[in-house]
Amino acid sequence: MREAVMQQFAEEIMNDPYRWLEEVDGEAARAWVAERNAQAERELEAQPGYEALRARLKGILDSKEKIPYVGVHGGLCYNFWRDAVHVRGIWRRTTLEEYRQSAPRWETVLDLDQLAQAEGENWVWSGVAWLEPHGDRVLVSLSRGGGDAHVMREFDLNACAFVEDGFVLPEAKSDVAWIDRDRLFVGTDFGPGSLTESGYPRIVKEWRRGTPLEAALTVYEARPDDLSASGHKDSTPGFEREFVQRQIGFYESELFLRRGTQLVQVPKPLDANAFTVRDQIVIELRSDWQPAGLLYPQGALLAMDFERFMAGGREFQLLFTPTPETSLDGLAVTKSALLLTILDKVKNRVVELRHLDGAWQRREVAVPGMGALGVSALDPDASDDYFLTVTDFLHPTTLYLMQAGRDEREPLKAMPAFFDAHPYSVGQHAARSADGTMVPYFVVMSRDTQANGANPTLLYGYGGFEVSLKPFYSGMTGAAWLDAGGIYVLANIRGGGEFGPRWHQAALKGQRQRAFDDFLAVAEDLVARGLTSPRHLGIMGGSNGGLLVGAALTQRPELFGAVVCQVPLLDMRRYHELLAGASWMGEYGDPDDPAEWSYLARYSPYHNVFPDRVYPRVLFTTSTRDDRVHPGHARKMAARMLEQGHDVLYWENTEGGHAGAADNAQTARMYALTYTFLLRQLK
Repeated sequence: MREAVMQQFAEEIMNDPYRWLEEVDGEAARAWVAERNAQAERELEAQPGYEALRARLKGILDSKEKIPYVGVHGGLCYNFWRDAVHVRGIWRRTTLEEYRQSAPRWETVLDLDQLAQAEGENWVWSGVAWLEPHGDRVLVSLSRGGGDAHVMREFDLNACAFVEDGFVLPEAKSDVAWIDRDRLFVGTDFGPGSLTESGYPRIVKEWRRGTPLEAALTVYEARPDDLSASGHKDSTPGFEREFVQRQIGFYESELFLRRGTQLVQVPKPLDANAFTVRDQIVIELRSDWQPAGLLYPQGALLAMDFERFMAGGREFQLLFTPTPETSLDGLAVTKSALLLTILDKVKNRVVELRHLDGAWQRREVAVPGMGALGVSALDPDASDDYFLTVTDFLHPTTLYLMQAGRDEREPLKAMPAFFDAHPYSVGQHAARSADGTMVPYFVVMSRDTQANGANPTLLYGYGGFEVSLKPFYSGMTGAAWLDAGGIYVLANIRGGGEFGPRWHQAALKGQRQRAFDDFLAVAEDLVARGLTSPRHLGIMGGSNGGLLVGAALTQRPELFGAVVCQVPLLDMRRYHELLAGASWMGEYGDPDDPAEWSYLARYSPYHNVFPDRVYPRVLFTTSTRDDRVHPGHARKMAARMLEQGHDVLYWENTEGGHAGAADNAQTARMYALTYTFLLRQLK
């Protein structure tokens, strides 16, 4: 048996005629992309409604009425902003008092358009690393074209300028954190052997100001087949601690406390997340754990005194215990409280916890009961204030200011209504999957929708990496799809995190088919309810969701009228050899292991598309500069389907990274092409 599988390995490699499309910037590959792009653009941009839709979507993205989300540092509110004038964007700041105003006065800190022009670079903003607490320096990350690899440069917040002879790292998938004003934890490409097989930093060093990077002190080295290694510092005044993390795989890690020159392992379960909150260690479990004879369930959140834990104590207090319908969705820390965002039947609520007299006290925070909630602290060291975002499918997102210990909400900002929501309603239903599991999904549609099977319907899913899909407000979805008469459906399939680790782990590796079955069950339920029919049912997904719709396409082509497959994984035989793919083997499995390839081979879309089957029309979209999921996946799948005689469109943006677009104009064009395709195929 093993010899037969190994022979199949060799045949798969030899029989892949499109490996040349994996050469991202190869001359032949780029010529193929240009030809495919031209075909897609000729057809879709010529449609009567395309230009008006593109302009409307760009207007939404460029709107000056969007919420300018901020992070608070040193008492100032920082925001990165793009619009029609600031195409690449500006980084700016204001005071909290000014931010409360309807039209705040902003101070520009860094103009990315001016910087790109002055330096002749295609800079895309990738964020900053702050010197905490309240330091006056940051490390600015800039990528060329929007990829994950970025340049890092030290920036002075007082002078609003890059620091001459400051810390600078060349382009790489670096991981950097401040230790203090003159020292950094650095993980980057130090040269041969310094990266893992996944392409992430393997070595953590301490880099001191004024010294060459080559002289940095090695703190830790992970194994080449680990995912990555990194260092960070908890800068909470009075509780400063340095940590190093070995990320073994996507879901397993080791954590070390740095004491002088020694690394002391923090004895947490390998698959648990652990971090400190002042004098406490907080542990989030992905599987059951039974220390000292006490069983703590998968998905629980635990806490106890950090020093006592490091000395061998295991007297935890349970901060959260999951139920079949609830899971922990997020956690924020203020000066005196923990704020837990709970997902309850795929709707959020907030619980406040305070550690008083050695015990944790809890209370439910009075927040809106429908939709999705987001919580973020203003200054966890000095303030109990926090931001609360409230959103759902039909109501524009609202940003409030709240304070731990109180339920009053001060409205700060609200997104404008980009479409008229009054004609629409939201429903939540459940479909029975192949193994009997009930799978919830949301439906957004006109109140006047008739169950006649003729409604153009778009089903969206993801189903991987414990990512939860929650209600959200999208002006683009409303403008491009709902206003055009479409029904929008969001599926909460296994592989996601909607019901905690158990929901995710139910579709790991050899159980991946469950995620596909869940998605197909939702599609069948929509047809059974009379909301749509295969002729009018389209599916869309990106990244892991691209794999999802690729599997749905190849397994049940008769169930769909159109497929949009975005920045996808599709070749599951070679995914682990392309860019960051090796880091996902904990999710999918190892194709080089005959036992694991046996189940990957059954659903790998690239290996399960055939010339004698009839498939719905497909639009593949990806980005040349995506350095996370290789564009070769989409390129090769499109090429194979075209060779087999299937009707396929392919469009590749030359910038944008894994997001698929680098600025608002590119995003508007990409989604105008996407929705024009869907409307043409499904109406």
